[in-house]
Amino acid sequence: MTTDARATKAVIPAAGLGTRFLPATKATPKEMLPVVDRPAIQYVVEEAVAAGLDDVLMITGRSKRALEDHFDRNLELEHSLQAKGKDSTLRAVQASNDLGTIHYVRQGDPRGLGHAVLCAAQHVGHEPFAVLLGDDLIDPRDEILPRMLDVQQKHGGSVVLLLEVPQDQVHLYGCAAVEPTDETDVVRVTGLVEKPDPEEAPSNLALIGRYALSPAVFEILRHTPYGRGGEIQLTDALQTLATGDGDGHGVTGVVFRGRRYDTGDRLDYLKTVVRLAAERDDLGPDFRAWLTEYVGGTDFQQA
Repeated sequence: MTTDARATKAVIPAAGLGTRFLPATKATPKEMLPVVDRPAIQYVVEEAVAAGLDDVLMITGRSKRALEDHFDRNLELEHSLQAKGKDSTLRAVQASNDLGTIHYVRQGDPRGLGHAVLCAAQHVGHEPFAVLLGDDLIDPRDEILPRMLDVQQKHGGSVVLLLEVPQDQVHLYGCAAVEPTDETDVVRVTGLVEKPDPEEAPSNLALIGRYALSPAVFEILRHTPYGRGGEIQLTDALQTLATGDGDGHGVTGVVFRGRRYDTGDRLDYLKTVVRLAAERDDLGPDFRAWLTEYVGGTDFQQA
């Protein structure tokens, strides 16, 4: 099935409590934790906009007002920076205001990722759309979202992003059973399992936080029972789409071999900050020199 429609809207679920980062996230949304000098959520919005998805809907919850404030104008701050001649800082602040058209809707009762996506139904309507999870950052040098949108436009249905993970880690992810196609990075998804036991996993191809979805997913989610963890699982709805033959059904996978950073785990979050800081032109040289000295120094070894 080939479709002429191409997604123009992005949905970013951001209602989670961020319990793995407490107490830092007691009053600060986890999405606002800084990755070098930008909050993690800004990287995700920038990725969506760069892929042509400049209509962004964030699914938020209680205590998430800081997200709206970050992407809004702060005229007092801008005027102060301008008066002080801090032009580069002013441009950096204004960049978050002008990324795209950002909307917000609250997920009053956090009942899982599937429920968060369902909260976007009225805004999305009957169009294909993308879902980007804020915990997964994709290196901007490894653009993958445009490829997913191309595949969806060609094949129709929904497209998931897959990453090969060690077998002992498949229980942390949704996992896909797949069949090859004539494109090396594209597979047909025949089944999906949410967080399977390693010995029962259909493959080591894990779903990571990028989806290009058919609007048919909404009707499926409305009838998807609570699954693992007592939540409405998006993976369960995708399993129905993968095995059905109705309009908008069918699931294709794009296998990702680029750089992906997990900011939802404390250790991986720290690795992400270090890696991105070390690769910056403005910070990298001095930071790498200090890091080499620190890691090789006696203070580090004694610690």
